[in-house]
Amino acid sequence: MAKSAINQLQDQIDAVRREAYAEGYTAAMQVIQKAAALPPSHAAVAPARRQAGAAKAAPEPAPMPAAPRRRGRLAKAVAGKPATGARGAKRPRRGDNAQLVAEVLQAVAPRAVRPAEIRTALQRDKGVDMAFTSIRHALGQLEARQVVEPGAENKTWRHRA
Repeated sequence: MAKSAINQLQDQIDAVRREAYAEGYTAAMQVIQKAAALPPSHAAVAPARRQAGAAKAAPEPAPMPAAPRRRGRLAKAVAGKPATGARGAKRPRRGDNAQLVAEVLQAVAPRAVRPAEIRTALQRDKGVDMAFTSIRHALGQLEARQVVEPGAENKTWRHRA
């Protein structure tokens, strides 16, 4: 007997939930249909839902003014001047990193050096700040061209004579 009362109560709760869901779904579909019927400029500013208890429809909001266009950094560039990077330096040409690394290795020719020493020499002598990944890539290119050779356990590099 108690189980059947609980089952009946559960069935009633489920029925109320289904009705509420159906009403909410119907109201949401009406708002969507209303928004779809508006021209595209008004669709973005249409109200998302009606408030419960509102007897008449809310007046349509005025269209929003267009946002002013902003000019980017590139748009402000002077005509005739080449575009530069964020720091004002020109973009390096293809192969420049490998050439710079080869010059550093030539300067310390008989000795094998680590990538960290190559990086500090580039910063100190050439004023170039190069990432370790770029140095490693340049060393790989130079090794393929047989300009440099790896030292012990590929941790040091030397220029081939």
